[in-house]
Amino acid sequence: MTWFIDWFSTMDAMKVVGIVGQVLFGSRFFVQWIASEKLNRSVIPVAFWYLSLAGGVLTLIYAIEIQEPVFMVPQFGGIIIYARNLYFVYRDRQRAHPLMGPDRT
Repeated sequence: MTWFIDWFSTMDAMKVVGIVGQVLFGSRFFVQWIASEKLNRSVIPVAFWYLSLAGGVLTLIYAIEIQEPVFMVPQFGGIIIYARNLYFVYRDRQRAHPLMGPDRT
């Protein structure tokens, strides 16, 4: 348990980035849970993808700083997936909007 205390006693900006990234990434599950409870069915709100992307980017930055490919590779892949899902969300919203259809400029 002393390693845990030692880790926090040497806190620097990069460790803060890593912790914030993990908190953002983890909070996405609470956002999804709350949204699903409100609608009484399983849903994935847009905030889930934003938290995933922000948490993934910060965690990737931390992984690069500590030179840990075990964290770099999945974070990089996840970032692509989260960004692509946000693209789909906004593409579909734009198509659904009556003033933003394909025949409008």
